[in-house]
Formats: sequence, C-alpha cells, structure tokens
Amino acid sequence: MQELNLKVNGATYSVSVKADMTLLEVLRDKLHITSPKVGCNTGDCGACSVILDGQLVKSCITNALMADGKEVVTLEGLSKPGKLHPIQEAFHQYGASQCGFCTPGMIMASKALLDQNPNPTDEEIREALSGNLCRCTGYVNIIKAVKEAAKKMNGGE
Repeated sequence: MQELNLKVNGATYSVSVKADMTLLEVLRDKLHITSPKVGCNTGDCGACSVILDGQLVKSCITNALMADGKEVVTLEGLSKPGKLHPIQEAFHQYGASQCGFCTPGMIMASKALLDQNPNPTDEEIREALSGNLCRCTGYVNIIKAVKEAAKKMNGGE
C-alpha cells in the first residue's frame, strides 16, 4: 500500500492505495464520489471522465498514483449548493441527458473544452466529445447544450 494525497472538488484527502489502483477506483470506492461511472474500464466510453490538474482524463485507465499531489474535479465539484453550473443548466434546458449514465463524463468533457476554448464551433465540440459515448441521443441536443453553456459562461443570456 502507498499513501495518495490529492485534492478532489476542493477537499484534501490522504488515502492508502494499492500500486495498481485506478483513479476511478479511488474516487468511487475510497472517497465515495459516484459521478464518474464504471463503463467500459478500457478508456473507450468516457463515462469515467474527470479533470485532473486542468486536463480531461479517463479515470478508469489513469493510475491513482498519477494523481498524487494533484487536483481532481468531478461533476460534484462543478455546482455550488442550490446553483447548477451553466453546463448543467444547459444540459437540463436542452434535454441533453436521457438515461443519464454518460452525462457526468459528457459534462466534464464539455467543461474541459470550454475552459480551453470558450467559443467552440460545432466541429470542435464534436471533436472534444468524441471520447464520450452515448447510446440514447443523436448528440444533437448535447451539442446545442454545449453551445448554450458557452454563451452563458461568456456573459450571454
């Protein structure tokens, strides 16, 4: 076992982990943060996506020890009590989540995109979300939601 020190959604944690544990296992099993989903466990579906030191990562294929001393943001870390993040608001407004399984990963991928590119084109949105699979939608409302969130985050109504 090794000691892992990290900050998740603003809170500092120190946990003992096995050398082969994934970040997803630590988040879900040790810290009880459940928005990152266990989907494929091969890095293909994006349901486990989180932001690690400003970069989108698939937590199911990220060794937990890679997060030592770093900051992780999950869906739980985006909103404030009683106030959704603009991306969450837009996903709700446009019905961009259906079954909801992929939604946390989609929102985190959208956040990573909008942090780096505050006014993306449809093609840039498609590219940024290409690592996140959804079986319920045709992605049309997801793209609309990301565009609306970009507008809101840039001060537009």
